[in-house]
Amino acid sequence: MHSTALAKYKSELIQGIQAGISIAIGYFPVAIAFGLLAERTGLSIAETVMMSAIVFAGAAQYMSLSLIAAHVGAWEIIMTTFIVNIRHFLMSASLNEKVEKDSIWIKALYGFGVTDETYAVAAVRQEMVTAPYMFGLCSMAYSSWVINSGIGHIVGENLPAFLQESMGIALYALFIGLLVPSLKKHRKIIVLALLSAVINSVLLTTGRLSIGWSIALSSLFSSVVVECIFRKLEVQQDE
Repeated sequence: MHSTALAKYKSELIQGIQAGISIAIGYFPVAIAFGLLAERTGLSIAETVMMSAIVFAGAAQYMSLSLIAAHVGAWEIIMTTFIVNIRHFLMSASLNEKVEKDSIWIKALYGFGVTDETYAVAAVRQEMVTAPYMFGLCSMAYSSWVINSGIGHIVGENLPAFLQESMGIALYALFIGLLVPSLKKHRKIIVLALLSAVINSVLLTTGRLSIGWSIALSSLFSSVVVECIFRKLEVQQDE
């Protein structure tokens, strides 16, 4: 019985690793870019790798770099990244319905590795999602993100001076590149982006809030308002 359980564990682990290879490959250029921008922002290689190892959230880390570059305080950065990653509550709750029963500590361990990509792969799996499968899947994504972040920083240190200077606008170009495809597909995101920009501008104009708290509060308020408006519109259409 013990050998059968061990064989099943290995099989599930290998399946998870195989499923995570494509995610690891996809993370390669994004993590490299993060390392390059982190070096340009002034983070050391240790700080860059530690951020990827502890935070492990691409969008939040990129946003953190822009806030760090703007000399925003730590609490504002924490609040803003919390808002950006609040969707993970929903993803984890959804995935919890499909995973096998296990210790809460085991779930907490592989839950740390739940990202948009690992969630998508696990959610579409036809079989029950097991702990070894999640460990294999998440370990591939996690190792790729952390290692390639460090590689990107090393590459950034050795770039010619003129290329290092050009990385100053790369972060803003990246955010625009991420936002535009979503704007084309979802009207809600257009309204959210515009409302958040307007509120942020108003808050900054008053001069009573720092850049960090202005971004955090405008993001939170606009998200709630837009969601309430579109939810009401959906209910009216159903009626």
